[in-house]
Formats: sequence, structure tokens, C-alpha cells
Amino acid sequence: MGKSQFSHAPAESTRGPGHAQLLVSETFTSRQGEGRLTGTDSFFIRTSGCNLRCWFCDTPYASWDPSGDRQTIQSLVEAARQSGVAHVVLTGGEPLLPAAVTELSDALMQAGFHLTIETAGTIDKPIPCDLLSLSPKLADSTPDPQQHPRWSRLHEQRRMPLDTMRNLIDAAIGFQLKFVVGDAAQFGEVQDVSRALDVDNEDVFIMPQGVTNAEMDAAQRWLRPLAESAGYQYCDRMQIRWFGNRRGT
Repeated sequence: MGKSQFSHAPAESTRGPGHAQLLVSETFTSRQGEGRLTGTDSFFIRTSGCNLRCWFCDTPYASWDPSGDRQTIQSLVEAARQSGVAHVVLTGGEPLLPAAVTELSDALMQAGFHLTIETAGTIDKPIPCDLLSLSPKLADSTPDPQQHPRWSRLHEQRRMPLDTMRNLIDAAIGFQLKFVVGDAAQFGEVQDVSRALDVDNEDVFIMPQGVTNAEMDAAQRWLRPLAESAGYQYCDRMQIRWFGNRRGT
């Protein structure tokens, strides 16, 4: 892809080890609210910039309207140390987009942190992590082609590169597959993707689409039985239960 398609993120500095910079939307200490490590105290690094545009994105400040500050790898590792927790979550936006993410991942793991990377799995950049948290974007995630014709086309082209996803899984120490589901009609696609990636059902986590407790309660009534009947893990988005839908959580 040419740089013009990713013009939302400024070029990164490469002034030497630890001094490369990434555009970072926010960093914060909280608890992991999704997947296998739900409840784990974690330091979150949210990069800004994304190559997809899910219409329901709950972090538009890192995708639709990316913003943030340029931070060095050295400063991010030090901030993780200062947090006092052992688990780091690298998320986005799309954290595999920045050129310096491999160096950042290496530095975090060399510093002794347990590293989770939250990615849509669209960029073939196998990098070290303890847990690859892969969230394929289903067909329903594509933005309205009338309102966003360019992003609708690009999103649909990019959202489901199965070979890339398999490469990322193979490079990780551990992985989980997470799907955000908003309608029972999407479940067939969930099963198709899980089979195509040749993953065990116990590694698949199903989450409700919603940003309020009421929306998740309503989804849970039909989605949990559907997930469990297929042998998948049902997973609430606990950060919303604990803190509400707000930044820094």
C-alpha cells in the first residue's frame, strides 16, 4: 500500500534504538475487560491510526479522527514500568500499522512484560507477543457506501485477509479469536472464519456489539446461548460494565 492511503499517521522518527516514535492516542492503567485475561490489571498503549473504518468503532479518536502525541519507545516502556503492573496491552486503532511497532513489542517483552496485542489481523507483520488477540471484522462492520464511499471500498477490501491472520497466529506464543456480533445472522460468518483459520472452538470468544449495559444485557439473552451451543466462549465487554463507555478504561 502506498503511504497516501495511510496519510492519517505522520512519519515516524528513526533516531536510534528506543528513540523511534509512534503516534499514541492514550496510555492508561486499567483492567483488561475482554477475552482470556479479563480482570487482569494492565497498562494500555493505544496507537492512533487505522487502515479500517468500522461504522460502530468505539474509539473514533484512534481511527475515524485519529489524534494523539508522538511518543518514543523508550518513554512508553518507562511509562509501563511506572504503572506497576506486569501486563501490557498494545491496542489501537490498528497497532500493527506503525513501522516502529516491532521495536516497541521487542522492547516491552525484553523488559519482562506479558504482552497482548489487539489487532484486526489485516497487516502481515508477525511480531512477538505473549497473546495475539485477533478480532476479524465481519461483513456488517463495513461503513455505509453512500456516506463513506472510499472507506467502504477500502474497508471491504482489507477486512478479511485469512492468510495474513494465519501468519499472525503462527508467530504468536498464544492467541485468541474475538468476534463482535450484533445480529444472529452474522453467526454463520463467525463459524466460517473460525473454520478457515483452523482454530479450536475454545479459542473463540464471542462479544456483544454495544456500548451500554442495557445493550449488552439485551444481546446476552440471545447471543450467549448461540455462542455456547457452538462451543465458543461468551465474553462480555467488562470495561463497559465496570467503567462505562469512556476513554482511559
